[in-house]
Amino acid sequence: MRKKLRSNFMLMFVVSLGWVLSSTSLAVNSKVVRHTSSADLLKGRTEKVVIGSRGTIQLGRAAETLIDRFRGFNDVWSVNSIVVSGGTVYFGTSPNGAIYKYNVSGLKRIYPSNNSQTGSKEAGETDGDIIEAEEHLSNEHIFALALDVAGRLLAGISGRTCKLCRFEGDRMEMIFEPPDANYIFAITVDGGGNIYLGTGPEGKVYKLDALGRKAELLYDSPDTSILSLAVGQDSWIYAGSDTRGLVYKINSRTKKTTVLYDSDEPEISALRLVADSASDVSLYAAATSAQVVQTQAKFAASTFNKSSPGRPEAEAEGGETHSGDTGGRRLEIPNTKVPDRAKPTKTPGPVPKGAKPGQASHIYKITQDGFVADVFEEAAVFFCLAEQDGTLLLGTGNNAELYTVDPVSEQQAVVYEDEQAVQITAVTAAGEELYLGTANPAKLVKLGSGFASEGTYTSDLIDAGQPANWGKLQLDANIPRGCRVLISARSGNVKDVNDPTFSQWSEPLEVTEPVQLPCPLGRFCQYKLVLQSRNGRSSPVIREIAVASTVPNLAPRIQSVSVARVQGAGKEGVFKISYVAKDDNSDRLTYKIDFRKVGRTNWIELKDDISASAYDWDGKTVEDGRYEIRVTASDARSNTTLTALTGSRISEPIVVDNTGPVIHGMKITSVSEGTRQYRIFSFKASDELSAIGKLEYTIDSHVQWVSTVPDDLIYDTTNEDFTVKIDTEKDLPKGEHILTIKVTDAVGNTTYKTFEVNTD
Repeated sequence: MRKKLRSNFMLMFVVSLGWVLSSTSLAVNSKVVRHTSSADLLKGRTEKVVIGSRGTIQLGRAAETLIDRFRGFNDVWSVNSIVVSGGTVYFGTSPNGAIYKYNVSGLKRIYPSNNSQTGSKEAGETDGDIIEAEEHLSNEHIFALALDVAGRLLAGISGRTCKLCRFEGDRMEMIFEPPDANYIFAITVDGGGNIYLGTGPEGKVYKLDALGRKAELLYDSPDTSILSLAVGQDSWIYAGSDTRGLVYKINSRTKKTTVLYDSDEPEISALRLVADSASDVSLYAAATSAQVVQTQAKFAASTFNKSSPGRPEAEAEGGETHSGDTGGRRLEIPNTKVPDRAKPTKTPGPVPKGAKPGQASHIYKITQDGFVADVFEEAAVFFCLAEQDGTLLLGTGNNAELYTVDPVSEQQAVVYEDEQAVQITAVTAAGEELYLGTANPAKLVKLGSGFASEGTYTSDLIDAGQPANWGKLQLDANIPRGCRVLISARSGNVKDVNDPTFSQWSEPLEVTEPVQLPCPLGRFCQYKLVLQSRNGRSSPVIREIAVASTVPNLAPRIQSVSVARVQGAGKEGVFKISYVAKDDNSDRLTYKIDFRKVGRTNWIELKDDISASAYDWDGKTVEDGRYEIRVTASDARSNTTLTALTGSRISEPIVVDNTGPVIHGMKITSVSEGTRQYRIFSFKASDELSAIGKLEYTIDSHVQWVSTVPDDLIYDTTNEDFTVKIDTEKDLPKGEHILTIKVTDAVGNTTYKTFEVNTD
């Protein structure tokens, strides 16, 4: 057992069993597919479960949809901002600029309100105008809400006119109308009650006192808009811009402004100050690109799974989010040899809800000393940022996912994904609960502190390559007391998961040990894990899934056999026999080589039990003739004597020719041409198996050989006629002479023949 347990679990027992295969499996070796990383798991489908950056599966946060298009949102496209005061949730929307409040009494729209009446100014308050219902504008937007020092709601109304308004009960009063602004993107309040606004399209930061009586321009940036604000210590205000993606540091007293960080992304969509310790506070900036490309498939895990090997020392072992439940079950997968991984299929995933931005977005950590670290990166649009118990909460699009990012432990996870919405545009923490606002469609969702009671993970198809017998599924997991994991599976022979020929899902079985997959023989397998939590205080945490399969033994195939003469000195008559084999079971193969002369029935063994893919054969050990070569592959080394199979292939006929051509039919005649005399040598060159390749002659062993050509001028047959005409006076003076003829066939066999010539 492990000496050190994961911090919130007690190791009850260890299951460590070897692979047990289906009784119908034939081959000795099985294939083990392991799903160990988020890249593997994100190919599957999730429902109320989340996949961690280190390849874990666990239940997501318990979610309750409070408001949607069926419950109060008839003309709302987006929830842009949320604030919580006591038991009341306020939220601002688009495109019609409505502000709602939600509590135990239900949902009420407080701006614009059909019951609005002209309010009266209270003592000590601003002389601002009271907003009437009739002043409501179409295509208004409420991008920013906040609570002032007295707990009253502040709202920025954006559109044709731009106003900062404050609520007293359900009565709303305009307290500031920023000049040269159409949008209020951010509102924040410091400890002294001063109010700060980030506006556009002139990129200005305004400061108002707690009563809203005095407004001043704090900073006029060259950027289009100030999208985000955060209040720091010692009068420092932090502002994030669009266009250039800058983080500004502004002294609210002296108005001195510096650029704290220049990001590569065009927008700083959110800022959040988080205490790293009792004395250190860091600024976290969400930098993103809002450019959206055409709809594409669910985001890949290449950026999501960027955790480095190992973990920070400060992190609790495992790093999963779960409660302190002390009982439960610990499942482990036994060690095996290097596993085979299933080839990725082209099966499409669920229909995507949105699209990635043109480039990745980032969260940057900026320390008090100004040092910057990139703590999170994802190909998504970053909309909003909150903090809960030292963990960042990030709302994204365009798959409406809520990430948790813990920079200390280097843990990131998707803790919630909305199945209908495209973006999470607002997030606010209120104690142990979270409130989310979404867009397309607009929804208000509450996430509790506990886990969902049940969630499902459905894997991508596992491809065995051939119809296979499916073995056991095993988990590396912690299953606390009060939790269960159930497994069901199905199989088929088509890559399309929606094909009706797939088998039915098997009845769910609780996973307490390795579970035999009840799948029929099939090339593809798919498993479904159901995670359950009885009390919602803890969740199963699955770190690895392993699935074994065995393709019933198939005969190896010899795909090609080639035989060619080896060229080079000392290699005369040698043939290289080469062959290519394939075995769908990946068995170890050995080879046997036989030969026979064409026309004969029986094969003669040349060599057996060869591991190499080529063999040199000395053709001089057999008589000349045409031969066939048979190569037989055997998988006996990976199978039993009862299951071993063979496959063979026969080469095209080859010619074994170790004998040179013959010269015959020599006729010698003399002719005169004017004053010159010639000897004419007429003869035939013949070879039994090979075409005549070359003929040369020399007289009296002269070192200089003279080439000639057949009478038909082409070397192309096994029989060629030659005529050699020699000048008697020049080359055959009176006396005895020797004419030597050298003839070579097409494969290099050479014959020498001499003739005595008397020219007396």
